[in-house]
Amino acid sequence: MKLPVTPPPWTKLFNDHAGDLGRVISLHLGPEVRGRYEHWDHLRHLTPPDELTVEQWWLGIKLARSSLQRVLPMQDKLRNPFTVVLSDSIQRKLFLVARDAAGALRGQDSAQSDSMRERYLVRSLMEEAMTSSQLEGAATTTQVAKDMLRSGRQPRDYGERMIYNNYVAMRELKEWRQRPLTPDAIFEMHRMLTDGTLQDAECAGRLRRKGEDIVVEDETGNVLHVPPLAKELPARIQTLCDFANQADDDEHFIHPVVRAIIIHFQIGYDHPFVDGNGRTARILFYWSMLRSGFWMAEYLSISRILKKAPAQYMCSYLYTETDANDTTYFVSHQLDVLLEAIDGVHGYIARKQREQTDAAALLKPGGTLARQLNHRQRALLLNALKNPEKPFTIEVHRRTHDTSYQTARADLILLVEAGLMEQHRQGKAFVFTARPDLDKKLRR
Repeated sequence: MKLPVTPPPWTKLFNDHAGDLGRVISLHLGPEVRGRYEHWDHLRHLTPPDELTVEQWWLGIKLARSSLQRVLPMQDKLRNPFTVVLSDSIQRKLFLVARDAAGALRGQDSAQSDSMRERYLVRSLMEEAMTSSQLEGAATTTQVAKDMLRSGRQPRDYGERMIYNNYVAMRELKEWRQRPLTPDAIFEMHRMLTDGTLQDAECAGRLRRKGEDIVVEDETGNVLHVPPLAKELPARIQTLCDFANQADDDEHFIHPVVRAIIIHFQIGYDHPFVDGNGRTARILFYWSMLRSGFWMAEYLSISRILKKAPAQYMCSYLYTETDANDTTYFVSHQLDVLLEAIDGVHGYIARKQREQTDAAALLKPGGTLARQLNHRQRALLLNALKNPEKPFTIEVHRRTHDTSYQTARADLILLVEAGLMEQHRQGKAFVFTARPDLDKKLRR
């Protein structure tokens, strides 16, 4: 991966263009270029306005950013603070994320069953577990991973173990979000995420130690980032916890979505563990979002978006590190990821509801499929469409429709043979559940 070009140092930029300062200020340049928070690496190729040189243009942009800059309590390895700029585009994205991540699901039927909501949740947890692990090297295919998580079988190799651990940890977030963040809580999360996946199992749930200092490289071995030394990590982790738990009063308020993103960034920057840093960073992001009341974060998979363009993810870190610790590049990128993930959830819900409506129409009297089924089977399948996880038994089906045991049994067995239901033994009795793809099966 090509490293971004570092911007001209601020002191040199200021001294070289001191005579042009009045003209630059009079142009009232903003912190962005056509709504984009540009880095020098890209801006230097653009045409400056008002016959400015590129460096003069950059000077004006940096002056505008400095007036909006917020200093964060975290520091880089040279003890210089990280900052963030709440520019117009950042504030707009924050508004959209906050509106959708804490509000109602668009297009969801108010009578949507709890089981359907659970279905959406399980899907997103699976998606995040799989893609977060695949970002860090899990080679297991998506279909194999889904089959493992749905069936409940134990993982069989390293890749499956990574995905399984991530899934279990994501399900624990409801419990973790009730507690303040402490170093021990972070260690507990890391231990759960990396159980059985490290070359040295003793490294799970603890910080890097002396002699375990690492570097972040690209696929060709180029060094992209050198994290802080191991001896600095205890203090840095405590600072992160203090920031995560900080009360939102008038004097120290920081938008909770920005806070969650900065927590994500800081774990990635510090790389406090021998392995599993990315997974830990992302689960702490979810922890912070849920703790702040953004309940929809539980339904989002940011790793699915990051996996599609991992270079942009890394670049947002590098832009920050090369431009005086300005985390706005990372914040802007993560807000874009969040908005795409939110749209993905709404799109999934709308699609599933259309599929269910279409499938249910086929079961109405006179429909194509309805002619192949009796009224009892149609009623059961309509119930299963609304409640995908609901179990059905022969006895309950018999009593519901006041028919014989043999007739009720035949109804359910025929649905199994048609590939619409699945049959499982539960104790001495048989239980029938809808296939996960029932709506698609009905529409074929």
